[in-house]
Amino acid sequence: MCWCEAQAESDELNSALITSVIWLGMGGNVSGAWGSPITAFSRAIAELEEAGLSIVARSSAYETVPLGRVGQPAFMNAVIGVRGSVAPGLLLSLLKRLERRAGRRANGRWGPRPLDIDILDFRGRIVGCPSLVRQSGRLVLPHPELHRRGFVLVPLLEVAPQWRHPRLGWHASALLKRNPTMAHGVRRVGSW
Repeated sequence: MCWCEAQAESDELNSALITSVIWLGMGGNVSGAWGSPITAFSRAIAELEEAGLSIVARSSAYETVPLGRVGQPAFMNAVIGVRGSVAPGLLLSLLKRLERRAGRRANGRWGPRPLDIDILDFRGRIVGCPSLVRQSGRLVLPHPELHRRGFVLVPLLEVAPQWRHPRLGWHASALLKRNPTMAHGVRRVGSW
């Protein structure tokens, strides 16, 4: 086997591994029932493992500038990859329960929160159609804002450099290059 065939086989294997993973984005900017956002991230991982999911990737923590509302603390963000037998709707229900247990309450869009967990990409599935108006409780995959959020793309690129957006077909690095201002205000703070 020549080098180029071996490289193509390796790229194909990496692509298969990445598309078998469920990618979750985690964020928070205030303390809640589970403590600081970083502590809440760790507790959420333990809860996901207890629910039968395996954690296969975990980005560094990133401090990020809040979207929307001004006058709130900076967010901590991270991306994790999980594997397991779970349907998208059931996973979404589990994530919302974890957010509530961590202390999240309804406080409007883009408000402060102790824990926010979003399904970014569910094994490359495309579900629903993004709409201009956000509809609460409606599952759309991949996450409809994924390609516009530097605070998600930067940590995703760290743990899955070969990942491609299921609808657009672009790598995270290409999405960031296309709009480099998305990475402004996203600062790696280290392991957690």
